Amino acid sequence: MNLTITDINTAILQGGFTNDQLTSINDAVRFARARLVDQTKRSLRIGDAVQFTSNRNGSVYKGTLEAIKIKNAIVNTALGRYRVPMNMLEAI
Repeated sequence: MNLTITDINTAILQGGFTNDQLTSINDAVRFARARLVDQTKRSLRIGDAVQFTSNRNGSVYKGTLEAIKIKNAIVNTALGRYRVPMNMLEAI
């Protein structure tokens, strides 16, 4: 059975899940996101060229990775320095 993200979202929104089941789904998503952050941290080094898309206006920013923190990174762009969640970064 191949489910798409739309199928999963529909099932969650329309399903009759219990609180325990929704908590389990939420835990699985948080675990997957943490794993993604760890993967990204391992693949990037200070000085790498990176990009990220702003959640506020949808703009794509490109810059240089300046520092890697626990969950965030500092990216130096032409418009200034930004603290960006690791899961939003892409190497370019």
